[in-house]
Formats: sequence, structure tokens, C-alpha cells
Amino acid sequence: MSNPVLKKNKNSREFIEEIKENVKPIIDEVIKPNAEIIDREGKFPRENFLALAKEGWTSVTLPKKWGGLDLGYVGFSAVAEEIGRVDASTGLVFAMHVAAAQFINLFGYEEQKERWFLKIREGALGTFSISEKATGGHVWYSLSQAERDGDFYILNAEKSFTTSGGQSDFYVFQTRSANSNDPSEQSFFIVNGHSNGITAKPWNALGVRGNHSGPLTFENVQVHKQDLLNAKAGDPDASGGLLGLNAVWLGVAQGALDAAIKHVKKTVHKDFNRSLADYQVIRQKLAEVKIKISGLRAWQYELARYHDEILASGGSLLPLATEVSELKVQATELADFAARVAMDVAGGYGYINGIFERLYRDARGGIPMAPSNNLAREQIGKQLVGLPLELWELGK
Repeated sequence: MSNPVLKKNKNSREFIEEIKENVKPIIDEVIKPNAEIIDREGKFPRENFLALAKEGWTSVTLPKKWGGLDLGYVGFSAVAEEIGRVDASTGLVFAMHVAAAQFINLFGYEEQKERWFLKIREGALGTFSISEKATGGHVWYSLSQAERDGDFYILNAEKSFTTSGGQSDFYVFQTRSANSNDPSEQSFFIVNGHSNGITAKPWNALGVRGNHSGPLTFENVQVHKQDLLNAKAGDPDASGGLLGLNAVWLGVAQGALDAAIKHVKKTVHKDFNRSLADYQVIRQKLAEVKIKISGLRAWQYELARYHDEILASGGSLLPLATEVSELKVQATELADFAARVAMDVAGGYGYINGIFERLYRDARGGIPMAPSNNLAREQIGKQLVGLPLELWELGK
């Protein structure tokens, strides 16, 4: 195993490009060639993940003392964007893993970090298990509740969408706190993914078919008290994890544009001896996607730098949650827009099984992901006019 050596100033654009250049061999030689089979067979991208782990990328935000790269949210964003550019499924698996690892970094005890971070450096895969079928997109609200049994907690829950479900070596698991009648009092556990009582149901979806984000059942799963994290509702780094996911969707948009450009340049109408790129209407469609990507990319990395600055100063990331949700709406809808434009300019070829229809299906996945764009708009709108979010009141 080796770690890339980066030399540029962390606040520079060149630093981001250096990260992308360092991860590029894995992208081009491993992840991109696997994308089609992952989609066709619904295959979990284990090979891709292990290739990233070997070079330290799955520890991108973790401290160097644990073998991490310590590249912060800027590094996280850069790698997630590049992965999303060629395979959304691998991008989502990567982003959720890094978010879970970073959660332990922020809210874990030293003993927990020692037990898990070295395993992560060796290829252990993690994720969050939060959403529950009973509360839908209200992922902050758990109906499940931990039960205390001596030095152990007993977990019972039906989680609705858990990326890497059934594939992860550990889950950061959210549930209501034991012996509490207040739904806003929540506990977060590190659950060994190989524990007895964890059952994953098959994942068969329209797009992102390799991320295995299906239902996950926890039935009388025992977790020792040493695996209870020092976090509560309101603390979690939801904005940081979502920021990484946003970068994936930015990458999907760029991937759609890349595919469209390649297609229109090589496709020639022999009757007029013109390529598709010679038509102004097509160039304008591509230009519109490019302009939107450039604007969103600037916002993505400005927020990533801000996240890193706040953590360096010991501050809370919670105040950034609304802005990251705003970015989420735009990133996912841009991915969808870019995929539609790519299919449009490809004409009939866009409907044949292949990169354009795969991108189109994958790009739809971000819109309903938590927070769904409808829910995000509702929460943002309430804050704008000073109405309460009512996260817990109705359930008390």
C-alpha cells in the first residue's frame, strides 16, 4: 500500500487538479472498465473500492497517524467527482464510506479509531444505515430504539435504503436512545457488518445498480457499549457527507458532457459531410451544460474549503447544512439535465443500451436521495419565511 504525495497549496485550484491526476490511473484502468458490467449485472464494485483503498483514497479525510491522507473535504470532493464521472455506483459507495469514516473521526473515541481506521486503510468498507421505511424521507426520525442489556445494546430495525447494504464491514447505525421517550434523543453505533442478525434484501433498481442500497434488517443485533459513538442528534456531520455525494453528481454531469462531446465529434453525416458538432443547436446545448457545471464546481469547492476551515478552527459544520442542501438540489438536477442533453444530442443512439441510457438512468437516482429535492426545498422555504421545521414536535 502507498499514499500519493501531494505538493500543491491546499487552497489552490492546482491542488484539486493534482488530486485528480493522482487518482486518474485507478479511474481509467479499474473503475471505468468495470462500469458497464456493474450496471448490467448489478455487481457490487468491490474491486473498484479495494483499488482505491490500496492507494489510500478510502482514507482520504482521515489523519495521517492512522494511514489516512488528511486531504479534508477538498480531497474528498475531488476524488468523488472523478469517480462519479465514470461510474455513479462506485461514487456513491465511496462517498458513503468516506462519510461514515469521517463521522467516526469526528465523534469517535481514540480506541474506536484505533480499531477501525487501520482496518479501513487495509480495505474495510463502511457506510451509514439511517433511513427507516416507517418515516420515509424524514431520515432524522428513527422509530427504532436501542435496548440496554448490561454491557451491550440490542438493535432491532428495518432500514429502508442503506448504500452498500449487506456488503459493508461496518455500519454507522442511527436509532433512538435506550430508555428515552424523546424521539430527538438518538444514539449512533459502530456495528460490525458481519454480526449475526443483519440481513440485506436484494437491490434491483432503475439506475446506480451497483451500489446495493436496499433494505437492511437488524434483528437482535448485539453491540458492545464500547461501540457507542459520542454523538447525538444535531451533532452529525450530515453536511460533510452530503457534500461528498454532491461531488459524485457533479461528476455524473461531467461524464455525460464528456460522452456527448465525444459522440458529436466522431459522428459524421456523410450526405453533407458534417459532424454533429458542426450543428449550432447541438453546440449550444453542450455549452449550456458546460456553463452550469463550471458554476456548480466553483460552489462545490468553495464549500469544501469552508468545511475544512471550520474543522481546523474547531467549529461546527451544522450551520452549513442548509447551503449544502441547496447545492444538493442543484447538483442532482444538473446531473439529470446533463444526462438528458447527452441523450438528446446522441439521437437514436442514445436509446440503445450503452453509456447514454446508463447515464440517464443513473442520473435520476440523486433526486429522491435524502434529503429528497422536494423535501429539501420545503425545509429551505420554511427557513426563508421563518417557519419551524417541525422535525420532532408531531411525534412527541
